[in-house]
Amino acid sequence: MKSIIKNGKIVTAGETFEADILIEEGVITNLGKDFDESSVDEVIDAAGLLVMPGGIDPHTHLDMPFGGTMSSDDFFTGHKAAAFGGTTFHIDFALQSKGSTMVEAIQTWKKKAEGKAAIDYSFHVALTDPVDSSVEEIPELLKEGVSSLKIFMAYKNVFQVDDSTFLKALKKSAENGMTTMVHAENGDAIALITEELLAEGKTAMGYHNVAHSAAIEAEATNRAVAFVEMTNAPLYIVHIACKDGLEAVRRGRKKGLPVMGETCIQYTYLTDAAIDTKDFEGAKYICSPPPKGDEDRDAVWDAIRDDTVQTVATDHCPFWFDGTKEGRTPGKELGKEGWHKVPNGVPGIEDRLPVLWHLGVNGGKISPNRFVELASTNAAKVFGLYPKKGSVSIGADADLMLFDPEKEHTISAETHHMNVDYNCYEGMKVKGWPKQVLVRGKTLVKDGEWLGEEGYGNFTPRKNFNEII
Repeated sequence: MKSIIKNGKIVTAGETFEADILIEEGVITNLGKDFDESSVDEVIDAAGLLVMPGGIDPHTHLDMPFGGTMSSDDFFTGHKAAAFGGTTFHIDFALQSKGSTMVEAIQTWKKKAEGKAAIDYSFHVALTDPVDSSVEEIPELLKEGVSSLKIFMAYKNVFQVDDSTFLKALKKSAENGMTTMVHAENGDAIALITEELLAEGKTAMGYHNVAHSAAIEAEATNRAVAFVEMTNAPLYIVHIACKDGLEAVRRGRKKGLPVMGETCIQYTYLTDAAIDTKDFEGAKYICSPPPKGDEDRDAVWDAIRDDTVQTVATDHCPFWFDGTKEGRTPGKELGKEGWHKVPNGVPGIEDRLPVLWHLGVNGGKISPNRFVELASTNAAKVFGLYPKKGSVSIGADADLMLFDPEKEHTISAETHHMNVDYNCYEGMKVKGWPKQVLVRGKTLVKDGEWLGEEGYGNFTPRKNFNEII
């Protein structure tokens, strides 16, 4: 298959220029002008469009067991939704089970994706069984094509590991050229405060914000950065939502420490007020860490602008608001008796790029080139995919988004493709929407029509010695 994309304006993380793109067998083989069209199978006219690397979402949870249920998007519905929103690659989390190995977790998640995947993908793996054999197993992950490891400082008695295991894992990962990731909330403090709140009968949704306060997130983030100072091991802190946590990362980076930060698209828009409702509606927005106050939201944008955070992800982990209907898995209604029973997670894999463009680029907060960095290129660099993914360059996979900066769209659960019955951005009118989305040269979405197929997506093994940016 040979194709040409012509007349578009190419936007990369570093430059903006006009050129045509020659694609052969799914790979970009040339950039230039006036290519011979007589021998190609397809010519795509991108006049008036921006041609950018497809989005890379480095933080998702598809088909994940949690809180007595499963996240509602599997590897087909999640991938289809991702493609409609311009995302062509994602990295999901394989979760180790108590008594099993991390390699077994990766193999389990590979089976979940097999035959369903529609875009390309990879995995991080979470170390959740804090025994020495888990730490010693870390080098084996590379044989599975996985070069990033996640540690939880939260979810006591479920995922949380102690500081000793965290430090050992940091060192072992660094020795093998791997990147450690961390969910930074103080799980012991959350468990204690939760117990106290429930003893007082405080079960309304807003108390989730009390148990997951900015102070609890900031303490863990500061501790995680201190561990980097002790070990000089690369660390990527996921889904940072609060001002003081971001400040901890900023201080660490100013010291020259190999610490990197991720925020999520929901924190650029939502605040804790979305959760703190008198009725059950707030359950829709319960996630950990939750969005914080207006000042914290402003701090997220400051961190996006000044490179304190390197990526904007989703932490896409959808649950039905009403999972009682036929054909649905149990959802947020599991928490009717109290906030502590609500499955933690929000949807967003389809909305990330349009919302970031609208609030960020249209809002004058970031440039189109910074948008590409945050949405694609930086994730590719941090997680061992660049320049195969996340770039518009010769030799790169033709994972491309043809973006119409003038197209207006109203985000709604009625029209989205995520397998969930609500949307965090319901009613938001955005300007800028993907017109055509390609993965390895194959068009998956064009003019709102799905042209992709189950099983097209490939697992992409990743290299060690990822970049620290």
